[in-house]
Amino acid sequence: MTPVTDHGGGVRSLRVPIPDNPLGHTLVYVVDTDRGPVLIDTGWDGPESWDTLADGLTACGTSAAEIHGVVVTHHHPDHHGLSGRVREASGAWIAMHAADTAIVRRTREARPERWFSYMTAKLTAAGAPEEHIAPLRAARPRTLPGLSPALPDRDIAPGELLDLPGRRLRAIWTPGHTPGHVCLHLEEAHPAQLPGQGRLFSGDHLLPGITPHIGLYEDPEDTTVTDPLGDYLDSLERVGRLAPAEVLPAHQRPFPGAAARVTELLAHHEARLTDLLALLAEPLTPWQLAERMEWNRPWAQIPYGSRNIAVSEAESHLRRLVKLGRAEAVPGSEPVTYVAV
Repeated sequence: MTPVTDHGGGVRSLRVPIPDNPLGHTLVYVVDTDRGPVLIDTGWDGPESWDTLADGLTACGTSAAEIHGVVVTHHHPDHHGLSGRVREASGAWIAMHAADTAIVRRTREARPERWFSYMTAKLTAAGAPEEHIAPLRAARPRTLPGLSPALPDRDIAPGELLDLPGRRLRAIWTPGHTPGHVCLHLEEAHPAQLPGQGRLFSGDHLLPGITPHIGLYEDPEDTTVTDPLGDYLDSLERVGRLAPAEVLPAHQRPFPGAAARVTELLAHHEARLTDLLALLAEPLTPWQLAERMEWNRPWAQIPYGSRNIAVSEAESHLRRLVKLGRAEAVPGSEPVTYVAV
């Protein structure tokens, strides 16, 4: 039977599987409204995931055809993947922050060749070795997963209440994991009367036992130098000040104590930046820094695709250090190396 958890107050969650992923599943929330159920995220776009979502909705006494709307915390395929199929079944609206909608639109319009050339250029600039880049140079255009995500039809405006009749759900813009990530604050008394200010659907922004990936999602035509880690840390503090009674994340499990978890994550990232400064006693490219950073397994055991993600995270940390004046690029180096100052 599909696992369904009743969180009280007209909120339930479904565990929708993510294939071949250590996270295991996405927690899709079903929120009752006066016009029918609204989903917060939808899960991965795959047959098993769709069947699990459909069975879970049946267990909740509803169906995909009765969904009134879909609120997407961010564009990643384990959150947004089934949104289009839900809309096809029900006519539901799909809402997403404009910054992530721009990524969805760019993804839909880009040909696979564009993705390969962009990744080749990014990894070359990061100092990746030729043996890592060669597969991208030789890749043949093919259908890649997640290249046709559903285009949302509503924007989520930060700070505003969403159009959920009979509910008070306020959007909190929390960039970092993605540029348009949002948390959703249910401004209603906790059904179990836990102390605090309502409940927070936190997406991937605030998780009880892991830290979200902080990477780069840049328009290849835009030369703006972003600071996603700085955005994330600022967003964490904003969420901590909300002081919700309970956090309902998209992975792992619900938990109380948002402010304490925020404090832990802020300390974690400060410690990590300090560790990176020690590594930058010598000039390193982003790739070399990623090789030396501490991950959940040795670098030699990290799969190909995950190495690309690791390099992106290393670069986001480098940008933070540069912005803080704690590191700088070495003039004339190519590929560019960075050193602590």
